[in-house]
Amino acid sequence: MASIPFPSSAGVSERMSKQRRRDTRPEISVRKLLHALGLRYRVAWPIPGTKRRSVDIAFTRAKVAVFIDGCFWHSCPEHASRPAANDTWWSEKLAKNIARDVTTNEHLRQAGWRVVRIWEHEDPAEAVDRIVEEVARARAER
Repeated sequence: MASIPFPSSAGVSERMSKQRRRDTRPEISVRKLLHALGLRYRVAWPIPGTKRRSVDIAFTRAKVAVFIDGCFWHSCPEHASRPAANDTWWSEKLAKNIARDVTTNEHLRQAGWRVVRIWEHEDPAEAVDRIVEEVARARAER
């Protein structure tokens, strides 16, 4: 991939610099609901054997990894969009994000983890139901 292109405008540059990597609204909504149910977890837990990758919400004893993916950054099938400026660079960038998600899932599964991926647009209560079910299944098998 080529080096980072120049921003198409000062406004774009400002918006992109404010993008959070963690503690996004969808993450916090899900975490609050999980915590209210009495579930405890790790936040931004580093994935062993990988560089610069972490699990958004990790249930380390149950080995359940939860990722809350942004629709833009992970190319949501319902809400994906592409910037008009620097199209080639963004296409490559987003394709690499998807490939990294796939390798991360596989790495965790080979290490005995269950992976739950949630889109940022999903209802937090429904997402929590899925997470709780997966944690319960994982605990029942241990």
